Amino acid sequence: MKSIQRGKRLVAIMLAVFLIGMLVLIVRLLTNASYYITQSGNAYYGMIYDRSGEVLFDGINGYTNYEAGHFSDIGPLIGDMSGQMTNTLAAKNRDLLNNYSFTIGTDAEDGKASITTTLDHAANRAVFDAFGKKDGCAIAYNYKTGEILVCVSKPCIDIAQGYDSLSSLPSGSLLCKPFYRTVPGSTQKVSALAAAIETLGAEQLDGITYSCNGSFRNAQGDVIKCHHNGHGKQTVSEAFANSCNPYFAQLIQNDLSLEAITRSFSAMGYGVNGGTPAALSINGINCETATTVLTSTDEFSTQWGCIGQGDTLVSPCQLMLWQSAVANGTGAMTMPYLISESTTVTGRVKDESKTTYSASVFSADTAKKIREIMMENGTENYQNKIPGYTVGVKSGTAQVKNGTEENSLLVGFDSDPHNPIAFCILIENRKSGELTTDSIAKTLLDALKKED
Repeated sequence: MKSIQRGKRLVAIMLAVFLIGMLVLIVRLLTNASYYITQSGNAYYGMIYDRSGEVLFDGINGYTNYEAGHFSDIGPLIGDMSGQMTNTLAAKNRDLLNNYSFTIGTDAEDGKASITTTLDHAANRAVFDAFGKKDGCAIAYNYKTGEILVCVSKPCIDIAQGYDSLSSLPSGSLLCKPFYRTVPGSTQKVSALAAAIETLGAEQLDGITYSCNGSFRNAQGDVIKCHHNGHGKQTVSEAFANSCNPYFAQLIQNDLSLEAITRSFSAMGYGVNGGTPAALSINGINCETATTVLTSTDEFSTQWGCIGQGDTLVSPCQLMLWQSAVANGTGAMTMPYLISESTTVTGRVKDESKTTYSASVFSADTAKKIREIMMENGTENYQNKIPGYTVGVKSGTAQVKNGTEENSLLVGFDSDPHNPIAFCILIENRKSGELTTDSIAKTLLDALKKED
């Protein structure tokens, strides 16, 4: 009798274990089936839209039903699922685009999976077209909310055309350049200015003048050249507007300590002397952040690096983010995002947008002083170049490829509270008389301007 009772208990335990196992299996199928489908190579994907509903990625119908060039301006940013580009919005958000549900089945047309982005496709196209035959990139966002509105990179692959001619594509066609480090040129003087204000204070800095006769021989006998044959005696505001290398080299050597510069740059997110730079990810997309090497304020490479050459590298995206800390007057960056909302395969809408801020990269007083100097530069030197806007700006020329080419950069912001746009524009291998960064800035701001 006892053996029968033990047998019944054993059977009951086995049944319980079986039922629990079945329950776990069902739960895993319901919750994880979509993941396994996306990893299987037989996945169904949904749609990616811009902020007004224009299609930027079509995982249901493909690309044959769109006009020629519809996707050419957003290729390396949005990407596809081919595996050729991995640091893209589509590739990094497969889970949100998965259009398969265990309960719905495998008919892709039944799924409602989609991503709505913050991008303005019409503005993106206008900026893309403004580059003409020149390569480079541009990125712009709302410095109040963090919404990325424009992100252009050239040369650029049109994902609708596929990869049959992959080997013949120009270098950089598969990269979204705003997220990769580049030589910042004199746009780096925004960081040098921040370090000077943080160290000396605005009032003391305003009282420091240096003369430029076209070059400066530093304490070690090396020469820092100016792009001009001499600016004469200057204040920091004048030197900033003139992008005067000798002024900033003297300021770095005579008035700033290596420790102060290192501290300021580290707070801004630089990886200094091999240190790990601050990480930045935008909806899964990895963005490279700034690095530099600082050894002595008397030494050429440190002075040159603080001016924006040498070993200093910064991504256009990060250059833009610092503009938000300046434009908002807080010293904290508004963190960027690309996804405003997503819809699941079953039609459930999830709000993905959220305005967040970084820790302070410099003080609010420093931000306000930089803003004042940048606005002064914009008012005095860019009213005719970017008419109709009150902007704070800093231009830069970056020597690349061992000095054989020069890139042209412009960072800045529109001070209009109704059009709070911060931007960074880079034209590669620009030559005198060609397309200018300020003309692209005008196109960008016109395309994003809100009607009253």
